Amino acid sequence: EKYNNAETSLAEEAQLRAYFQSDDVAPHLEHYKPMFIYFSQAQQEQYTKDVPLKPKRTKMYQWISVAAVAVLMLGFIVPQFMGPSEAEKQEALLVYNQTMEALSLVSIGMNEGKEQMSNLALVNEGIDQGAQQASMLGEFNTITNRILKNK
Repeated sequence: EKYNNAETSLAEEAQLRAYFQSDDVAPHLEHYKPMFIYFSQAQQEQYTKDVPLKPKRTKMYQWISVAAVAVLMLGFIVPQFMGPSEAEKQEALLVYNQTMEALSLVSIGMNEGKEQMSNLALVNEGIDQGAQQASMLGEFNTITNRILKNK
């Protein structure tokens, strides 16, 4: 029981292994004998294949990291030396200003169209009010005709 609970010392375990490997094991402990025989055989087994200490893929990952650092460095350094010239910057600024003027004109046209649409909405409201008053006048005429005919 002490052995199964891992409460034995190394000397006690060696004594147990020697007892169970002998031929005179008590009959009520006979079922433990195969377990101790297996442990002694497993202890003598050895792994004979070579274990590689460094995986082969490590070198590939190292080169990938070196390439990534090189690309980043080129990304920071090249634009400083090969950036746009002053003439190209001036031309880009001119094109930008022309684009802003064109967009401003389009915006003015859109605002004028918006004002005209609001004027049309006012006219539409006036027409709706006139149609409503005309229908009321029609109802008034119908009621008036009924009153006059009935008298």
